[in-house]
Amino acid sequence: MNPPIPSRDAAMQRHFSLSRRTFLRGVGAAIALPMFESALPSVLRAASAGAPAGATTASGMPLRMAFAYFPNGAHQANWWPTGEGTAFELGKTMQPLASLKNSLQVVGGLNHKEAAPGNDGAGDHARANATFLTGARARKTDSANIEVGTSIDQVIAKDVGHLTRLSSLELSCDFVRKSGRCDSGYSCAYLYNLSWASPETPAAPEPNPRLVFERLFGQGAPSERRANFMERQATQKSLLDFVREDTKSLERQLGYNDHQKLEEYLTGVREIEQRIQRAEGFGELPDPHADTPVGIPSDYGAHMDIMYDLLAMAFQTDSTRIATLLLAGDGTNRAFPEIGIPEGHHYCSHHRMNPELMDKVAQIDLYYMQHFARFLGRLNEMKDVDGSSILQNSMVVYGCGNADGNRHTHDNLPVILAGGGGGTLQKGRHVDMGSVPMSNLFLSMADRMGVKSLQRIGDSSGRLTNV
Repeated sequence: MNPPIPSRDAAMQRHFSLSRRTFLRGVGAAIALPMFESALPSVLRAASAGAPAGATTASGMPLRMAFAYFPNGAHQANWWPTGEGTAFELGKTMQPLASLKNSLQVVGGLNHKEAAPGNDGAGDHARANATFLTGARARKTDSANIEVGTSIDQVIAKDVGHLTRLSSLELSCDFVRKSGRCDSGYSCAYLYNLSWASPETPAAPEPNPRLVFERLFGQGAPSERRANFMERQATQKSLLDFVREDTKSLERQLGYNDHQKLEEYLTGVREIEQRIQRAEGFGELPDPHADTPVGIPSDYGAHMDIMYDLLAMAFQTDSTRIATLLLAGDGTNRAFPEIGIPEGHHYCSHHRMNPELMDKVAQIDLYYMQHFARFLGRLNEMKDVDGSSILQNSMVVYGCGNADGNRHTHDNLPVILAGGGGGTLQKGRHVDMGSVPMSNLFLSMADRMGVKSLQRIGDSSGRLTNV
């Protein structure tokens, strides 16, 4: 039998025992929790006392920022909306976003000139990937002397990352390769990393959902977390079994709304845990090129969904406010048999105006968009304690460093900016910025994250004011 649910007033009288950093703890487990109404006064005090300006919303809620990268450009005719401003209609690729149309803006006219060939010749895929968040030109090398630039997520993480348990979170649904030659004389490091801690050092992403889950919910040193996981696995217990007593104690402090929120959240944790366990049941996947750890679903769509869900949960619990997700390295030749496309993505992208291949590129774009739309829907359903959605209190960039994959262009990049930025972003519109560096968008996002001292990143020429 569930314990009696106290009234909201009774719970509010005990709010001082709750904080924004509330955890459920057990042997080798510490589950971060979402913020509750019962903790709202202390949250607001913390925000007013120590948070940098702009790092939180006007009501004291955390402001989050994420970047998701899809590969090989977009089928232009299906990507771009018709109409400008708020009087626009979504193109075919963006139809999965129809219900979220008023929570995003489609941004045209953003360029990455440093991804263009210049004097470096071939290698557009490597440059597109490396330049996307840095705005800098990647040194053409397949040796150890890689260099591009510090990415915007890491610039911001160095300034505000101390506010959360994880300064940033780097995820991938692709292999992780740190060396070797991958694209016309460019190192594989450029293709398989989206985030760069310094010009010479990529912030390697994690492709294994199990390891991300343990990082978010484990406790202690890595060796201890692994031992704790092995113990839970040996006894076939869920992580939630180890925090059962703490859960019961917390429930007695919560009002009705918070109790419901806790139940929904823990159900979500358990569902992710079960999905990871099912994936691990298939054993280790063969990969001749890189180490592929267990825990990765064999179905690519399931892999994307679980990584998106973990990212959403990291935001919901304020474990981090800055995240990147590399869906696949640019130039990937992944096939999509799940949607009836046995040919590789890269092969299809060089369609040379072949209608059949162009249609397959459009289908792949739509497939990626369906999973992104699901992610935005989850963020929109998750509520902060001020009543607004986590999506409203986020800035989520979805895009690619290649525009037209057939021609390898890097101007008028396919970019969506979703979320409300805590009420600071315009939404529900299609806007053409003209022809400006995408890095200008980064400066505007940095301002909203509280990093107002940043004067330049990559090839930026100023801030976007119409965003």
